[in-house]
Amino acid sequence: MTQDDKWLAIDDYIVENFLEDDPVLEAAQAACDAAGLPPIQVAPLQGKLLMMLARALQARNILEVGTLGGYSTIWLARGLSDGGHVTTLELDPRHAEIAERNFEHAGLSDKITVRVGPALDSMAALHTEAAGPFDLIFIDADKPSTPDYFDWAVKLARPGSFIVVDNVVREGAILAAQSDNKHVKGLRAFYERAAADPRVTATAFQTVGHKGHDGLAIVQVTKAP
Repeated sequence: MTQDDKWLAIDDYIVENFLEDDPVLEAAQAACDAAGLPPIQVAPLQGKLLMMLARALQARNILEVGTLGGYSTIWLARGLSDGGHVTTLELDPRHAEIAERNFEHAGLSDKITVRVGPALDSMAALHTEAAGPFDLIFIDADKPSTPDYFDWAVKLARPGSFIVVDNVVREGAILAAQSDNKHVKGLRAFYERAAADPRVTATAFQTVGHKGHDGLAIVQVTKAP
């Protein structure tokens, strides 16, 4: 058994033990696949982690940057406290339409609002509208803009809020300090900003399995923005 095979087998073993069959999420994924959306949504185990973080925070106000087909959004909405709401930001109107159909099928339309347009513009508008603070912010959108998403996320948070950033390892490409790859450059800039920001404390960990070799960063806001 190769190392990759072992990682996949372990992933399957954990899923078998800790996840149940979920027709709603399976239908959402099938709808995304049928529509030809890229298979870049979070893995089921990562989705459950997002839900558990939301529950641990007793989150009433969640922000997601990057909706795609709404798979991760459904997980986040399931972690909301009573009366809570998820705001999710999506650039592509077609992706947003698919996501909204998935939310309706999941019975969660009343708990989720999709904002369509450039996420940085939407985050600035949320700040102007005093829509925050958000208890949990999940960033899973274009990687070159990640440091700017992070800056806005801190502004939209409160002491105690968590900011989760996906795809922060990229099969080890993050080590390439001189990389010309815009995705790597964006993520390295995020690391630098988070490390230097006195308002937060952060950690990150690597993940392996069916989504390959990647990782998640988890940032806690410790001081008022």
